[in-house]
Amino acid sequence: MLKKLLIANRGEIAVRVIRTAQALGYRTVAVYSEADANAMHTEIADEAVCIGPAQVAASYLNASAILDAARKTGADCIHPGYGFLSENADFSNACKEAGIVFVGPPAGAIELMGSKRRSKIAMQKAGVPVVPGYEGDNASDDELIAAATDIGYPLMIKASAGGGGRGMRLVEDESQLADNIKRARSESKQAFGDDELILEKAVIEPRHVEIQVFADQHGNAVYLGERDCSIQRRHQKVVEEAPSPFVTPELRASMGEAAVKAALACNYEGAGTVEFLVDNDRNFYFLEMNTRLQVEHPVTELITGQDLVSWQMTVAEGLPLPLAQDDIELNGHAIEVRLYAEDPSNGFTPQTGPLHIFKPAEGEGLRFDTGVRSGDEVTPHYDPMLAKVIVWGENRDEARRRLIRALEDTTVFGVTTNRYFLSRIIADSKFGAGEATTAFLQQEFSEDPSLQPAQLDIRQLALAACVLAHGTANQQAWSNAPATITPMKLNTGESTVELLVHNKDNVLFCRLGDQQHEIVIASIEESALCIIDNGIRQRCQYHRDGDSLYLQAFGESWSVTDLTHQPASGGNGAGSGRIQASMDGAIIDVLAEAGQTVRQGDTLVVLEAMKMEHPVKADCDGVVSEILTQKGDQVKRKQLLVEITTD
Repeated sequence: MLKKLLIANRGEIAVRVIRTAQALGYRTVAVYSEADANAMHTEIADEAVCIGPAQVAASYLNASAILDAARKTGADCIHPGYGFLSENADFSNACKEAGIVFVGPPAGAIELMGSKRRSKIAMQKAGVPVVPGYEGDNASDDELIAAATDIGYPLMIKASAGGGGRGMRLVEDESQLADNIKRARSESKQAFGDDELILEKAVIEPRHVEIQVFADQHGNAVYLGERDCSIQRRHQKVVEEAPSPFVTPELRASMGEAAVKAALACNYEGAGTVEFLVDNDRNFYFLEMNTRLQVEHPVTELITGQDLVSWQMTVAEGLPLPLAQDDIELNGHAIEVRLYAEDPSNGFTPQTGPLHIFKPAEGEGLRFDTGVRSGDEVTPHYDPMLAKVIVWGENRDEARRRLIRALEDTTVFGVTTNRYFLSRIIADSKFGAGEATTAFLQQEFSEDPSLQPAQLDIRQLALAACVLAHGTANQQAWSNAPATITPMKLNTGESTVELLVHNKDNVLFCRLGDQQHEIVIASIEESALCIIDNGIRQRCQYHRDGDSLYLQAFGESWSVTDLTHQPASGGNGAGSGRIQASMDGAIIDVLAEAGQTVRQGDTLVVLEAMKMEHPVKADCDGVVSEILTQKGDQVKRKQLLVEITTD
């Protein structure tokens, strides 16, 4: 009988595993980096051990430190979560040698499925359909270029050891091939320590459908339905749902049986996911097998009524699977979205900074998996996902409605998020019709002006002015304030507006040019107020941080900066030629040199942060006058990188 579980991970997955483990009676041990000393997973575990500094290589990827923590605390099993060491065969072996149960598959299965090349060969032998391509032993540039001619275009370059879209490139024609091979190798080497590549024929506008499989130590294996993960950006999943609106019962059975074949072919144990591409004719092709719990596993839990972490512990204990295939039933519909600290209006750049307020919505059929709370900091060290927002409904439309409301009612003050973007995806008619493929975001949203910061309307500005005019005074002081007409200057991020504000007897009149709006204050508290707007009473949330004001009302959230009492000052706006780092990160390439003529939009520097490459581009035409960074530098957000002399 296992008694104490160490969770070798952080954030929401660590929190999620800890809670199930504690409910099952296990004692739990968290590990944490110095940056996570006060993190939620650290505080809710029974015990916690610091394993190193913030850098993942020195902490969450430090297998020796994690095993030492297990020995020190007497943990007899380790759950790796996902990411980090979860698909590391050496770590699985090290646990076994230390006499500690690894809650996951055997090292041999991890090693086989961790190689896209070897796993494709194994799947072909097992009779599982695969995408045509090249997965030969010789993966030199010359050999790949020669193989590409036989495969034909378009094709995909993929890191053999890859995942999460890293080391993956779509190549439309021969002229793009050599450069993309170079880029894919570089990214794969940085992300996985391995630059081996394979080629695959590109399946045009497929659906990405994956099967949840489970196997025990007694030769039993089952599948628990499918998840549709077609909506992706940069080959990373954005929306996941179960069941797929595209999959028929017959296709589900065929894919499920193929997935079980894949698991049995590698002597699998525990939770795994077999991913397939499905074309418009419902032909399916093996993509890869993830030998761990998936980020999106909650949607499977909601439609099957099963706790997959509990299943993992059952298998780790050496017990048979809880259910046979015929006992597994699917009920209702579930959808999950990943709420990120990122700015969709600025190329989805990850955001860092304080979470002044983080208040997940509540409601029927709603589940939040998160590892952050109000007062936490979003740092550049780890993935910027704040939470997984998961809903269940009797049917797909009910689930969609609940998810849209959950996104609208969740309060996040302090960092920009992708919440509005997610809400628009779920509300989109093409998504509603179940017609979204992997090309959906590129086709429907790439040129969408609604991804740009919306110009605040008079009602939003009036509400901001109302809170700012109230200041720190209490409601009585507001009520008795003498009638005045006050000029107010607010910065909305894209522009600065000047308002005239008139307040008297709990009524605020706001004027912007020839527009005017009236708001009646019913009550006001420390972080919330009740207003009557156009005869409709509603509550609004707000948070003040110096001159910055964050608001949530009318189903939207926005922020302004109060410049009313600030002196005018200069600054570097768009087109200044002073090119700054968009976030904290590392410089992995410098593509410009002093004296070079550049055009607006040219990539000057490539920045790596939060496991992704981010191009830093010229904001104007001109001549590069100075390069202030070099490859390998660690840089801070807004640090000056390149200066351009403009005409």
